[in-house]
Amino acid sequence: MQDIEKIYEEYFETVNKYLFCLTHNNDISEELTQETFYKAVKKINTYKGNCKMSVWLCQIAKNLWYDECRKNKKVINIEQKDLFNLQSLDILEEQVIENDEKIELYKKMQILDDITREVIYLRTTGELSFKEIGIILNKTENWARVTFYRGKNRLKGVD
Repeated sequence: MQDIEKIYEEYFETVNKYLFCLTHNNDISEELTQETFYKAVKKINTYKGNCKMSVWLCQIAKNLWYDECRKNKKVINIEQKDLFNLQSLDILEEQVIENDEKIELYKKMQILDDITREVIYLRTTGELSFKEIGIILNKTENWARVTFYRGKNRLKGVD
């Protein structure tokens, strides 16, 4: 039992940051982090030690996120009453512009391979260090830096 607590304490932040990067929602990432560790405890006998514990946990987390997306079809609804509750239309306009910019960036990112796209998500949205990204993806810190740099350069050339 102490081993499980130690794993939880050591890897909670890494898994939560990773999920936040995927979900862009703190509540969902915290909930999925809890589910990740619950599932990990149930499946600990399947962990063979072929990869780092953080990688194994993040893989469980990613699968849970994918399951959640499939289950909910990732639809966001804005009700009309919520729009009237905003303090100012300027705030709404700023949000729309910011969302449009994010959408454009994410559209451009679709030209990238899955791994490069994930590195960029982790770095920009999750604000993870290259070392943390390397650990999550079972690569080196230098690999994460190079992958991010090359992906960023490819995005600069897309218009």
